[in-house]
Amino acid sequence: MKKLLITGTIAFMMYACGNQGETKDSANASDESKPATETTESGNPSYDPKRGEGKFENVELPASLDVTMAKSGKQIYEVKCASCHKLSDERLVGPGWKGVSNKHRPEWIMNFITNPDAMIDQDPELQAQLEICLVRMPNQSLSDDDARHLLEFMRQNDGVK
Repeated sequence: MKKLLITGTIAFMMYACGNQGETKDSANASDESKPATETTESGNPSYDPKRGEGKFENVELPASLDVTMAKSGKQIYEVKCASCHKLSDERLVGPGWKGVSNKHRPEWIMNFITNPDAMIDQDPELQAQLEICLVRMPNQSLSDDDARHLLEFMRQNDGVK
């Protein structure tokens, strides 16, 4: 039984660390002289590190907090996110959430919440985070509304009133 548990744990860790995709040179990723969205040979836009990969292109946020959404977001956090993320800047399994709504655009956050696999495969910052945390964020199959409510809870956590 002990051998099975150890073998299963090793297999899970190998799976979680695999399929990271190619990482871009971090010097190129932070070059401000390049456009945020590059185009492929066919002229289609490729990954935008400020927006992320997903359906959210422009998320307008009010200046003040929507308390009802934040309350719903807190409930989602407690059920789906708290086992891996703290509300401080301290890392648990994944990074802490303190300051995340100030660091990333709302589109990026909502795209990551709803589409973590594609973003981890393409985003150099997420790939670097994966090397630190060693576990890919699982797709929690959250709805668009769930993602928006979580974003509002993150804003509340970062001091938006």
